[in-house]
Amino acid sequence: MNDRYRPLAVIRGVDSARKVVGRNRIGRVGRREILIAAGALFAAPLVSFAQPGKIWRVGFLYFGSRQSAQETGRYAAFLQGMRELGYVEGKNLVVEARYGDGKVERLPDLAAELVRSKVDLIIAGGTPVNGAAKKATATIPIVIALSVDPVSEGLVANMARPGGNLTGLTTLGSEVGQKYLELLTTLLGKQSRVGVLTNSANISNPGQLKSLQATAQKSGIALVPVDGRTLDEIEAGFARLARERVKAVVVLGDAFLVQQRIQIAGFAIKHRLPTISLSREHPDAGGLMSYGPDLKDNFRRTATYADRIFRGAKPGDLSIEQPTTFELVINLKTAKALGITIPRELLLRADRVIE
Repeated sequence: MNDRYRPLAVIRGVDSARKVVGRNRIGRVGRREILIAAGALFAAPLVSFAQPGKIWRVGFLYFGSRQSAQETGRYAAFLQGMRELGYVEGKNLVVEARYGDGKVERLPDLAAELVRSKVDLIIAGGTPVNGAAKKATATIPIVIALSVDPVSEGLVANMARPGGNLTGLTTLGSEVGQKYLELLTTLLGKQSRVGVLTNSANISNPGQLKSLQATAQKSGIALVPVDGRTLDEIEAGFARLARERVKAVVVLGDAFLVQQRIQIAGFAIKHRLPTISLSREHPDAGGLMSYGPDLKDNFRRTATYADRIFRGAKPGDLSIEQPTTFELVINLKTAKALGITIPRELLLRADRVIE
């Protein structure tokens, strides 16, 4: 089993299973327990036993643009995972890719289009995409690459045995929010006000915000949320946060906010506000920090599910995975632009430093 992931069935909560940040420890993680029900997914070696001569048709449904999927490396990671298991485009694999270009209203039609094209399986990347795919079909297997909480989002009935035609991987976005405030405190000292950029159109964002608020309240920190459903709202939100005199901004996990990562980084530097986010794509685009799983690797690992399903497994019997390791990425160029000195403690913790 991949060291970075384990089935949700074996996880007993963040408090009882502290996480490891890449090679540097922020907490401790115990020996992984493997339930019999979950072990079935990973016991077999990663060698494809797909039907000889069969050409598999896979739908790839993505919220952002084709360019965004390529720039973030997510599409390439999915193809890499398929190649590792013996599925090669032009040989035994056809990929029908559809891109929403950041527009939620386009997703239902794109999902329906994939269903009409009779794909064997759909790879769904992100919360709005997951819901559109689920509504489009109850029979074609769906493998989700990104989801904060598939149960609360109404995608599955149970993490260990999802049931239905959907399975995949999570990002654990709600739980890791507590680390944001710890890292910001290490960076800037004790804070009294922190901004939060959210997208109210994303059904997972309220849960992320609620989790963050609970942690902030215990730490005596007041959160100032601003909505970012459009680029104009994001720009106005950063202007408001500057007026509210917050010292830093948490960017919640959301496909649209990833799509706008370059603009968000620009607004943050303009208003001299350090940011921390779930996705490493944000510091890659000029944000200050990210703390979260390697989301690109989630796309690579969707191939493992696709292979199991092609070999006869039912999606509803395959446990949904959550990550057990998290990366801390710091952009020193952005720190310099913001006039911030990164403490040595954070640099030693970092898995990747952008210079």
